[in-house]
Amino acid sequence: MTEYTQILVDKADGIATITLNRPEKMNAYTRTMGAEIMAAMDDIDADDAVRAVIFTGSGEKAFCAGADLTPEGGGHVFSDPNEVDDLSDERVRDGGGLLTLRLYESTKPLISACNGVAVGVGATMQLAMDIRLASDTARYGFVFARRGIVPEAASSWFLPRIVGISQALEWCYSGRVFDAKEAKSGGLVRCVHAPSDLQHAARELASEIAENTSAVSVAMTRAMMYRLASADHPMEAHKIDSRAIYRLSRGKDAKEGIASFLEKRKAMYPGKVTEDMPDFYPWWDEATYE
Repeated sequence: MTEYTQILVDKADGIATITLNRPEKMNAYTRTMGAEIMAAMDDIDADDAVRAVIFTGSGEKAFCAGADLTPEGGGHVFSDPNEVDDLSDERVRDGGGLLTLRLYESTKPLISACNGVAVGVGATMQLAMDIRLASDTARYGFVFARRGIVPEAASSWFLPRIVGISQALEWCYSGRVFDAKEAKSGGLVRCVHAPSDLQHAARELASEIAENTSAVSVAMTRAMMYRLASADHPMEAHKIDSRAIYRLSRGKDAKEGIASFLEKRKAMYPGKVTEDMPDFYPWWDEATYE
């Protein structure tokens, strides 16, 4: 998929920017939008020139105002319109969860630049992004209990890991919409900016990664942090970081990292994520929906 109808994709200076692009609907989420973001991520992960990804929304009002409550062509809101008896049926799967699981599998750092309202899936999709920045006009809401459903997009896994169980439960129990200041104090966002400064701050952070680090090192670090933080013993982390250090220390990026340091120059890492990940990657078994 190279032509998008509900998102915009821009690539420049090692940074890809994905913009949710339904400003007339406050960038409300649809199945089409989800499919387009996932397709864009497939393209971005295959592009070694891209070193980091920024997500934002079109217009000045919203990042994403949640699921479109008047879905394309009518039909059922929140879930597939088909009736099934077997809950392991693929049609049962939550669309927001399909998206966040794809973001979880990214090999690139993901940065959210939340420029306005972000409720429902507009908030939960950002939980699968690594670093969250907000405009001081941003508003967040995990509003599911006020719609008669439950937190989706695998947010019951992501949110407590980011903000802690008590804060996660308070926001989800109440379903209230809260401002960027509370989001920062609760640990949801890294920093809050004036609207005119938000994109600059996000690009500055993305550029710091893109210009100074090994893409292979960053991709391995992302995979290790997400998959090993919940291991039942630090030995599991020791196994993987030992193997990664052993393999990568013999690679071309480590040689360049040492040489550039000793020569007091900027490093130019030649490694590519599509070609140079260590031979034991991925080390995990793919989870399946059953």
